[in-house]
Amino acid sequence: MTKQYGSQSMVKPLQVVLVRRPDAAFGQANPETWHYTAQPDFLTAQAEHDAFVQQLHQAGTEVVYHTIPLPNHADAIFTHDPVLICNEGAIILRMGKALRRGEEDAIAQQLETMGVPIHYRLHGDALAEGGDLLWIDENTLAVGQGFRTNAEGLRQLQEALPAVEIIPVPLPYFQGPDACLHIMSFISMIDHDLAVVYPPFMPVPFWQLLQERGIQFVEVPEAEFDTMGPNVLALAPRQCLMLAGNPVTKQRLEAAGCQVSTYTGNEISLKAEGGATCLTRPILRVYNRGD
Repeated sequence: MTKQYGSQSMVKPLQVVLVRRPDAAFGQANPETWHYTAQPDFLTAQAEHDAFVQQLHQAGTEVVYHTIPLPNHADAIFTHDPVLICNEGAIILRMGKALRRGEEDAIAQQLETMGVPIHYRLHGDALAEGGDLLWIDENTLAVGQGFRTNAEGLRQLQEALPAVEIIPVPLPYFQGPDACLHIMSFISMIDHDLAVVYPPFMPVPFWQLLQERGIQFVEVPEAEFDTMGPNVLALAPRQCLMLAGNPVTKQRLEAAGCQVSTYTGNEISLKAEGGATCLTRPILRVYNRGD
């Protein structure tokens, strides 16, 4: 039987992905509690998510729904964050946002039903969220260190992935501990040698390291940072999906040879601080099922 998991890449063709449809917890979210810009409209959010999933299907991706009950967890639609998938299986993370605790065990249950083994669980004082974990290549993981991911989380990730080079990337304060700033708030890999970036938040050593490795940059203008211009999901090398309303970034990606699709996310993204990458947890990325 061909292995149905493994995703030490941000850009290989997306074969299997885990998503979670907005439920009552999301529709009833208190904006002040969850740091949303406004309360989502539940039915519109579900329609937006359904259309988003349809675009994944059209790209040839198998979509699996995360259905384990999670009452009072509005952010659970952002399946990217509680887990990291590696070649050995799932690394269950430990959420830095206290309101999201509990998502870890639920997604572990879901993955076990899918036949994905649990390779490692973060424990003790470790904190790490998926939005802070960026595969530069199969053997290199950049880890954003900020309010959601700490040094102990980084240490345990290295313990879980002894053969992987882990690069710490200090994050700026931005809007403080209640806001969501992940490493993927300002960078997404689009191809093995191409990233979309928001330069003002790029630490200079990280910028230099990527350049030394031959990675080219598509820069997001300041006007498109708040609308999640840097949050772009690669469906395959230079084939990507991003939030509508970022025309300059879209044009720059196309000029770099990318095929760009957009989705409407007024409720599921703009109100809730989560873009295309946040809404998806890649389970399998390969060029073919035998890779």
